[in-house]
Amino acid sequence: MSEKETVTIIGGGLAGTEAAHQAAALGLRVVLYEMRPETPSPAHNSGDLAELVCSNSLKSDSLDNASGILKEEMRRLGSLIIEAADNTRVPAGKALAVDRLKFSDYITDKIEKNPLIELVREEIKSIKSLRRELDGPLIISSGPLTSPSLSQGIAELTDSEHLYFYDAISPIIDAESIDYDIVFRASRYDNGQNSEGDYLNCPLNKEEYYRLTDELEKSEKIETRVFEKGIYFESCLPVEVIVERGRDTLRFGPARPVGIIDPRTGRSPFAVVQLRAENSLFTMYNMVGFQTKLKYPEQRRVFRMIPGLESAEFLRYGSVHRNTYIHAPSLLRPSLQMKDKDGIFFAGQIVGVEGYSESAAMGIVAGINAARSVLNMSLLTVPPASAIGSLLRYITDESVKHFQPMNINFGLFPPIPKKVPKAVKKKLIAERALSEISAMYEPTGK
Repeated sequence: MSEKETVTIIGGGLAGTEAAHQAAALGLRVVLYEMRPETPSPAHNSGDLAELVCSNSLKSDSLDNASGILKEEMRRLGSLIIEAADNTRVPAGKALAVDRLKFSDYITDKIEKNPLIELVREEIKSIKSLRRELDGPLIISSGPLTSPSLSQGIAELTDSEHLYFYDAISPIIDAESIDYDIVFRASRYDNGQNSEGDYLNCPLNKEEYYRLTDELEKSEKIETRVFEKGIYFESCLPVEVIVERGRDTLRFGPARPVGIIDPRTGRSPFAVVQLRAENSLFTMYNMVGFQTKLKYPEQRRVFRMIPGLESAEFLRYGSVHRNTYIHAPSLLRPSLQMKDKDGIFFAGQIVGVEGYSESAAMGIVAGINAARSVLNMSLLTVPPASAIGSLLRYITDESVKHFQPMNINFGLFPPIPKKVPKAVKKKLIAERALSEISAMYEPTGK
């Protein structure tokens, strides 16, 4: 085969190996670069491909969970990652958990034995130099711990203002779980685009505010790993760090009530927690300024103390950690191609998704589309009502003003047009998603 029939991939993690598998399944030659073990990362322990760094769980495998729907879509698209997980799973209830070593061994063996895939153990330090050698498409799937030299290359490729090296993210709440008898809509000094106000506001009186700050201060936090030290910026401090600087610091910062009038009292609250719409469907709301390192059970317990959020369902928990990712809405099309460079695709966590399955799903899309671009086939258009399509819509939606990485959740799916019980709604979302995926594409490419 000529070089024009080759797909080149940087990164042998979940997304990179998935992209290689998908491109090879369409008959393309693939060159897959992985820097380990020659160049180790601060988080990995081996040179195996697709090594799971954190948990050995890929989360729920049940169709009443958004993560389970995503996995089933991936199975129907011939996912290597889900195939490996299914073959190395360990008992974990409804979750798809794996034997970590067998999982990586399975994927490494499949990649190394595929006659169309050449695995090169070498760190790519210059994208510009690599591109000069290529005529075929390039997929960048270098992951959350992209090396400094490759990060510099990506910064040059994307414009450095579109590249981020950490996550400081706030929890996201299901809109249906908010108590609208307490929470009210308003913008500071009525300076909003919406006539009723751009934000939802949770008012706190003096007693409620100090009870919240006391719990934030004494709650259990996730320990910071060595390679994540020093990532806080003053404009993006974890909420518990703000509270440690003084009990009133939070209400003079993210929880300041200035310019907010509670329509039911005609007065400004003692403090206010604001919620900002996370998508154009208004199904998800972000807790503004509440990025946090609280453990997940603590986030549920403490944040449900906020008036109006007593029954809050968390679609994404807050976190602060090391993560390299691009501002996908500015840079990528739904095909995962760069908007101004047709031959370059991105995949994995670097596009702004969170989670093992989510990262691998982006590898499926990038691998298929890179191969199709070589074969002069139309690129894959993923239905927006599917889990994969919902993720793609979110990460490429230019109307998302405060882009942060996202995991799959029911808030991303288009709403069911009729009002039905929650259990029925989840079932209908799953049936619609899987029907659309099955109709869209067969793993053989036919």
